[in-house]
Amino acid sequence: MAAIIPRLSARRKQRSTSNIRRESAPTWPRAALLLALVILAYLPVLRAGFIWDDDQHLTANPCIVGPLGFGDIWTSAQAVYYPLVLTTFWLVHKIAGLNPLPYHLLNIAFHAGSAVLLWRVLEKIGARAAWFGAALWALHPVMVQSVAWVTELKNTQSCFFYLLSILCFLNARRRDSLGQRDYALAILFFAMAITSKSSTVMLPVVLLLCLWWQDRQLRLRDIRPVSPFVAISIAASAWTIWEQKYHSGAIGSEFSQPWLERFAIAGRDLWFYLFKLIWPARLTFIYPQWKIDIHSLGTFVPLLAAMVAAAILFWQRDKFLRPAFAAAVYFAASLFPVLGLFNVYFFRYSFVSDHFQYLAAIGPLALAAAAISFALTNPRIQMSIFAIVLALLATLTWKQASIYRDAKTLYQVTIERNPECWLAYTNLGGLAVQDRQVDAAVDYYKRALTIKPNAPEAQFSLGNIYFRSGDFSRATDCYRVALETNPNHIRARNNLAICLLASGRTTEGLEEFAEALRIEPRDAQSHYNYGHALQQLGRRDEGVAHLREALRLDPNYGQAKERLRELGETIQ
Repeated sequence: MAAIIPRLSARRKQRSTSNIRRESAPTWPRAALLLALVILAYLPVLRAGFIWDDDQHLTANPCIVGPLGFGDIWTSAQAVYYPLVLTTFWLVHKIAGLNPLPYHLLNIAFHAGSAVLLWRVLEKIGARAAWFGAALWALHPVMVQSVAWVTELKNTQSCFFYLLSILCFLNARRRDSLGQRDYALAILFFAMAITSKSSTVMLPVVLLLCLWWQDRQLRLRDIRPVSPFVAISIAASAWTIWEQKYHSGAIGSEFSQPWLERFAIAGRDLWFYLFKLIWPARLTFIYPQWKIDIHSLGTFVPLLAAMVAAAILFWQRDKFLRPAFAAAVYFAASLFPVLGLFNVYFFRYSFVSDHFQYLAAIGPLALAAAAISFALTNPRIQMSIFAIVLALLATLTWKQASIYRDAKTLYQVTIERNPECWLAYTNLGGLAVQDRQVDAAVDYYKRALTIKPNAPEAQFSLGNIYFRSGDFSRATDCYRVALETNPNHIRARNNLAICLLASGRTTEGLEEFAEALRIEPRDAQSHYNYGHALQQLGRRDEGVAHLREALRLDPNYGQAKERLRELGETIQ
């Protein structure tokens, strides 16, 4: 393995040593200060609860709280595409249950730890003002969405292992005696990062960028040590594309943009994310969904501007714009998976989101730190500006983090900043249902459907209200619309089947149950509903078989046990 890792030339060793001398070696006081700043800025998060899809990934995930378990995290679709994060959830749940505080503490801890690791990585590549660059990233309010949202442990955890992988890879090149161990650790940590979140697939590009930055050039021999990372990246990319399309449901008319539109979105995305780093005003949980008109030349101005900027930076890559070129390559490469060129389920709501640039923001913010340090030669003035900037960012982060104190506040603020956010209205409707405010819930759902008539979430939720009131006709209409947009919506299909049976349309109802089980054969509730319906229709043996399967999938399924006992069946 040692032969795989290129050794440093004497010239590069000398240049690397001079880079390290720009900033003193890391010390505990400076690391402690960085950790303390992150913790203080994120104190409001400690009072936060669960939001939006935390139920899907944690509080109602059958691998965590239901009939499935640790093994299914790594072998079933319930783990989506970040099994290591669900493993973390599983472990924390075993210790602390569903108290949100430990999960938020873990998110903050990973973010703070990543800040220290980023400092070390920036110092190791000889970046100017490495500590300040890491602090800019750690305290920037754009990061709040990733740190304050429990589900986004996939961001904070993957970033931690991503930076560890880079650090070990760089160590493997520096220390000949430790090269083999550090190189193996770099591959291991990359595997841990990518099983936490697949957006870390761009790490091989980042490693090559580090080699170029340190050596001022890339050679063919530099490809060899990166090749195992490329293999892991390709496998994870293929899996994620498949998962987003066939499991998450990123298919259909909402994801059928022509390539011209996708390129236009990508160009606009780049400038949007960069602007939010420069001026982080009106940060929003869900940003407005852009309307892209490919027949207007103005639509392509951001893309053309990005291409011109890239050409200038490439032309000057070995001259005075070298740092800007490196930061731009890192920024664009890190964002590449979420620029709209590939289907991502979240794009149903918006083409951009703060949590998408959690990793990408490192490049521009490290460049900004270096530029400020370079411009301010007086140490006292430099330290004063550093302190002012960090205090301002920490204040903005504190304020933004306070929005996440509860789901209702988050969605209300989202609507204030994005009045067309149909998802926020839908989620407010769900909260109103929990509070037994049915009329308010119906109003929220209808507002959501005024904005997006075919929104499956709103249609399903409104259908449930009609379902509970016995209005099966209107409930059926809502469920059918929901299924037109999301054919894999198991709960909507189950409820539709029940409505059809209640309306005397037996054959159609049974067909819907069968379709639900075809889509998800391991869904215990579908087996129970189908079995119960078959038994009531006189098809006892078929019904019992499905009831037993429901109980096998979920040994704690009380209704299935009760129904089998009523039928005189023994329960093992």
